[in-house]
Amino acid sequence: QVQLVEFGGGLVQPGGSLRLSCVASGRIFSIDTMGWYRQAPGKERELVARISRGGSTQYVDSTKGRFTISRDNAKDTVDLQMNSLKPEDTAVYYCNADINSGTVGYYTNYWGQGTQVTVSS
Repeated sequence: QVQLVEFGGGLVQPGGSLRLSCVASGRIFSIDTMGWYRQAPGKERELVARISRGGSTQYVDSTKGRFTISRDNAKDTVDLQMNSLKPEDTAVYYCNADINSGTVGYYTNYWGQGTQVTVSS
């Protein structure tokens, strides 16, 4: 089995910073794209940022210049550094990854359990 576990959520004031981390564990041969999504109350889950195994990144427009995604392929981790946080960034943040567990060319998409980020004064 494969698990994604997130760390680092919490309460922060507007303008503050938080760093989210996610570690994948279990039967892992390789990980393709890793990413972070978020879901605010009453809204659909949306992509925040994602990163390929080679390091190519993609961000939702509202986070460009404020958030930075990075990964460590040796440790099977992906991080999200969030700066200049705004109240509208408040949401549950979910880690996501496409993981190969041994079958050649076959990747399964996994989700973490989510971590709450609240931006409020």
